[in-house]
Amino acid sequence: MITTDQQRGDCIGGAGRQVRTPNIDRIAGRGARFDTCITPHPMCQPARASILTGKLPYSHGVRDNGRNLDPALAEEGLGGLFARAGYDTRFIGKAHLSTHETFAPTGAAECYSSVADYDGDWAGPYMGFERVDLTLRPHHHCGWKDRPYTLHYENFLDQDGRGGDRWAQAKDRVPPLTEHKQVWRSALSEEWFSTAWVGDRAIDMLEEDRDRPLMSWISFPDPHPPFLAAAPWATMYDPAEVDLPPHRALDLDRRPWWHRAFLESPARRNQKRPHAGDQPYWGNDDALQDKDLRDVIAVYYGMIAAIDMQVGRILDHLEASGRLENTIVIFTSDHGEWLGDHGLLLKGPMLYDGLLRVPLVMAGPGVTRGRFDAPVSTLDLRATLAELCGLSASADDGTSLTDVMQGGAREVAHNEWEVDATRSGVDLDLRTVRSRSHRLSVDLNSGAGELYDLAADPHEMTNLWDDAGAAAMRDRLCATIAIDRPAMIPAAPRVGWH
Repeated sequence: MITTDQQRGDCIGGAGRQVRTPNIDRIAGRGARFDTCITPHPMCQPARASILTGKLPYSHGVRDNGRNLDPALAEEGLGGLFARAGYDTRFIGKAHLSTHETFAPTGAAECYSSVADYDGDWAGPYMGFERVDLTLRPHHHCGWKDRPYTLHYENFLDQDGRGGDRWAQAKDRVPPLTEHKQVWRSALSEEWFSTAWVGDRAIDMLEEDRDRPLMSWISFPDPHPPFLAAAPWATMYDPAEVDLPPHRALDLDRRPWWHRAFLESPARRNQKRPHAGDQPYWGNDDALQDKDLRDVIAVYYGMIAAIDMQVGRILDHLEASGRLENTIVIFTSDHGEWLGDHGLLLKGPMLYDGLLRVPLVMAGPGVTRGRFDAPVSTLDLRATLAELCGLSASADDGTSLTDVMQGGAREVAHNEWEVDATRSGVDLDLRTVRSRSHRLSVDLNSGAGELYDLAADPHEMTNLWDDAGAAAMRDRLCATIAIDRPAMIPAAPRVGWH
């Protein structure tokens, strides 16, 4: 299972944007492609916890970033499920199954404050996986800290004592220069970037001798912001030629109240972040200029291209070793990115399709070749892999995708987020429903909502929530929301911000 971080569903080949991903397309070409796959949550930690456990956020307790997954629930997830079945289970890259920036030490390996308690040779087990190679600082919006406040990727950067220098060099900008704080072309050479490191670790793993079947989660941290890339990826796309979104102006007067409240709240700026060092406030509140957005999109596409090359290395190795045909290969992402839609950058409680929808392609034994548009979710992967591999798995909120591949129908897929004002400036019980043709989001606290007919209005310009002609569809989709389903558990305590 190969994942990225913050990659839109339309940002693979043949999905509508100008990005080129020939190796991801190789997976889709010999297997299944799901065009309406959504994330269960638009933030990293909850989305990843859902992929792992097959549970919706209100069922695993990680209702937002900064809330830690219960290790006992993690043990029932993908890693533990396959480990108990005799598989060699590995995790490589960005896990983010525990909070990085915490108010106090949590004892978790991914906690900036607790990682020093782990021996320098520690490699797991972690969250059900027997062996891990992890990034502690997967993105460049935090400062550097020397050992022992490091994990495997940081130790790689610091192999000759120059980790801090390389971390700083990554933030040095090289021509062609950009102006927006979120995007630049980096002076650090490609081999030191996390994308290359994850790819190399994946190849090392595949070259090992083993007498057990392998289940691995290979997790690339990019194209998460800040958006930076090394040569040649940083200049692969010409900003003057990238495809801008057709509607890229803030249109808050057309939206539910929380859109404006989120953007204008000072709470997001006031979080104390001792691990950020001298970094700026990374949120984006100002109107996006086309020139800046062109730079963002060009580098974002370059980051995806760098990952695609590593996917190709993995596929080539499997093929050359004669294992491709008996290996299930999955590519997806944890959540999407606004990327200028409606004048927005990054992510938040505005569940436009660019943020909600993610790529999902898979190939291998038991996978039916074809293109499917039924609404599905990344939380379906646990049930899917259990069925394809003949494992008995405990019940979760997902459903094996084999039913869709065999022509079965699905009405909706769900996303849920308990948004709290301490982190996001607004309190919401935000539930989102995606059907093949519509997207509905409703705040169950206030009763406010939005409804878009994606078939007639793909850019989500006209909110039909109060439209009498759409009332039946609104009520039908609202009826699919289980306000108090039996599997819900209380929210995990907030232990930090990210």
